Amino acid sequence: MIMKLEERQKLRQDEIIIAARRCFCASGFHAASMSQIAGEAKLSVGQIYRYFSNKDAIIEEMVRRIIDSRIAEIEGKMQTDRIPQLLAWRQTLNEDDDKLMLEMSAEATRNPLVASMLAAADARMFANACESLKKQNPHLSEEHIRCCVEITAVMMEGTLFRRLTLQKASPELLEKRYREILNMLLKAN
Repeated sequence: MIMKLEERQKLRQDEIIIAARRCFCASGFHAASMSQIAGEAKLSVGQIYRYFSNKDAIIEEMVRRIIDSRIAEIEGKMQTDRIPQLLAWRQTLNEDDDKLMLEMSAEATRNPLVASMLAAADARMFANACESLKKQNPHLSEEHIRCCVEITAVMMEGTLFRRLTLQKASPELLEKRYREILNMLLKAN
């Protein structure tokens, strides 16, 4: 079967993204070079530039894919009642995605373009989470939904950072407390 040009390009982009993810996890966005990415992808730097104009374009595509994956998770099986478990047990949907998003946050402090990418990714996630929560809780106002999503995002993103430390409370008790918090948030005013 002959692969179409479009399919070959998509396959090559996938290979570059996979290689970049490895390099970014190992060295960080800032320190990983195009030559490292090229070496990991077993391509020349020139070949990479056929698919991505620069390292920021690779980062942007990688982040788009992470956000697409997280949105698919929210739309699929991620329900509000599962969030307390994820928070309490410090579970992750994807360890490497979490590492890369932490790395992106650090890079955003140095690179305005990456900061802009992060803001756009956050806006997509926030809008999608609001839409999903509204479907599950049509009785809540738009502003109430926005507050719930913001608070939940803070808890989830905070947990991402807390995963780097030893947990200091019982996951069973934490799950119960998180459940109480979310139930309180979802009550109509």
